[in-house]
Amino acid sequence: MTDLTLERKKNEKDNIIFINEEHEKFYYEKLEEVRYQDVYHMALCYCLGINNDTRKNVNRIYNFKNGCVKPKCLHEGWQTDGSLKVVRLAFNLYCNGIPSINTDNNNIKEQIDECKRYTVEDLFCCVYAPYFWQAIQIRYPEYTG
Repeated sequence: MTDLTLERKKNEKDNIIFINEEHEKFYYEKLEEVRYQDVYHMALCYCLGINNDTRKNVNRIYNFKNGCVKPKCLHEGWQTDGSLKVVRLAFNLYCNGIPSINTDNNNIKEQIDECKRYTVEDLFCCVYAPYFWQAIQIRYPEYTG
């Protein structure tokens, strides 16, 4: 880890909760790979590190070179109910929206169903809720004290 990462780790360690050591390691390693060190990227890296499947498949979810999310990953076979929740929250915090809505698709029912999967109730009704709350605090530090 670089000196910047170690310094950040010292300053944040008492404030950020991690689900396990792999999550913490992933977070700081991926922060070194993102294009900008801002709250959008911090929340994205934090979220994607919560779940083991998303950590393993991070390059199928996000392009570190161009800074774009890959919504098609939501339809891949490795996804589980938990990893889908993690990816959707990460996308929402990073993009401020629902990038997985296919605007070229005329099927309104599919679009509405996908939108519903981003609701607080759908995302937070799982064991990841405390970590999702932490991700929101990382993304919106101005509203947390």
